[in-house]
Amino acid sequence: MTTTLRPVEPLQEHPDGTRSRRYQVCVNSRPVGEIRLGTSPSLGAGTARVLALEIAEPDRRRGRATVAALAAEEVARGWGCARIEAIVPAGAEAALRLAGALGYTLRNRGMVKRLGDTPPALPPGSRARPMTPAEYEAWYVYACEHYARDFMDRGVSEAAARAKSRRDHETLLPAGLRTDGTLLSVLEHEGTRVGTLWVSLQEDRAYVYDVETDAAHRGRGHGRTLMLLAERQSIEAGRPVLGLNVFADNAPAERLYESLGYETTDYSYAKPLL
Repeated sequence: MTTTLRPVEPLQEHPDGTRSRRYQVCVNSRPVGEIRLGTSPSLGAGTARVLALEIAEPDRRRGRATVAALAAEEVARGWGCARIEAIVPAGAEAALRLAGALGYTLRNRGMVKRLGDTPPALPPGSRARPMTPAEYEAWYVYACEHYARDFMDRGVSEAAARAKSRRDHETLLPAGLRTDGTLLSVLEHEGTRVGTLWVSLQEDRAYVYDVETDAAHRGRGHGRTLMLLAERQSIEAGRPVLGLNVFADNAPAERLYESLGYETTDYSYAKPLL
């Protein structure tokens, strides 16, 4: 039997510069499913993304999805892409196994926590205050560089990683410290600065975009305090859910979030197209 992809629409060119196309997955010309392929809005035209892949129940567990995913990689190469990504929901066990079998590497995962009604107290000696304009300027330069290097370390080209970092920060912080719904805080302990926190208040939840303990003060529990601060700010703002993203090689952060009750919602995978 031969598994092929059959386009079901013209190539779609979107206003944000991305492209996408839907294909039927066919076995000997018989439709058995669908796959939708696109390019990344954040990493540019050189990175493809599997937006959806579905095989009809009677044809599952026969390798159809594997062949379809490999065929999609060939399409992505034809688009000039050097990488391909996929976001897999946490409960999609078959898709998670498929990503591993095809050589995708886990890049990061999204996590959330449903909060109670009572803001948690910070440990004795710890207090938070808003970031000052001078602190913001230094933090912004550092955050942009650090974020770009996170992606470079995971195989993204320097040009694409720096462009993503610049675009994401400009989009999320258009007015700097005065950006609506943005809380940029400094954590102090016994009067000494020990870390920073960036929380965004979204429509029905809050999101931690950046949390970091200053290098000289790591290993003393301040990371947990920063996350308690994020929960406190979220509850006080009336957002009952707090989300975040954690890179796969940051084991201490993963352990911290899990110990605080955060649950994984999805996994982001990536693969170079050699």
